[in-house]
Amino acid sequence: MDLKGKTAIITGSGKKTGIGYAIAKKFASQGCNIIIADYGSGKDLNADLKTGSMDEMSLIVQELGEAYGVNTLAVHVDVTDSGTIEKMVSVIKEQVQTIDILCNNAGATFGVPNGVHTYDEDAWLRTVDVNLHGVFRMSKAIVPLMQEKGGNIINTASRAGKVPALFNGAYSVSKAGVIMLTKVMAKELAGLKIRVNAICPGQIMTDLEKWRFEQEAKFFNTSVEEQELKMCETIPVGRIGLPKEVADMALFLASDSSSYVTGQALNICGGQLMEL
Repeated sequence: MDLKGKTAIITGSGKKTGIGYAIAKKFASQGCNIIIADYGSGKDLNADLKTGSMDEMSLIVQELGEAYGVNTLAVHVDVTDSGTIEKMVSVIKEQVQTIDILCNNAGATFGVPNGVHTYDEDAWLRTVDVNLHGVFRMSKAIVPLMQEKGGNIINTASRAGKVPALFNGAYSVSKAGVIMLTKVMAKELAGLKIRVNAICPGQIMTDLEKWRFEQEAKFFNTSVEEQELKMCETIPVGRIGLPKEVADMALFLASDSSSYVTGQALNICGGQLMEL
């Protein structure tokens, strides 16, 4: 699954604790040039969840470049703002000719826990804008950089896009939309030799997952440990997954080993979701 000489851009990859960083590191280890793209303005989208800062992003690209001998670049982008995406593309064009791999990994959730009937409208719309419309905006901007020789788009969806997440409706709805958008894009872009697939993680130990356990513990008046244990009881392998395990699947989808795979939404959830 060698990616030597290819270039990948990964959104939401500016924190070492996230899935995006794990994907970037895995790709770099296989010789892929890396563009770290994240909301690096220093202003957090969510008061309880920190976003990647430009300082951390700069450190990440330095470390990946030195460790694996690949070219790296850090760019600020807000996937809800077409203006920052255009600026990002301009910066990228100064550095590289084409993009081979786009990982639409940036995601967020706001206004939880809440039922649909009590959900704050602005929080609902912001969640959908980041998770679903962000994938659309980024793909629209990057596909022209793939058209010359084709490429791969990997969208981070979620198990929650297939099974409703309790009191987290906007997230579930947005991720279900990502799965359908993945299928639409796979059909429309096949003629350009661009494959498009989605990854559907279950419970993965990231900052977002830890925050979820904290919120649920408050909501149900239990402890974080109790919430995690309760979740593990629903997972056949009996544990929470790791970001690097999601990165392994992303590597498969980005490589020629999956050359006959497109339009799929692949689960990585320890058997928590099993489908025919």
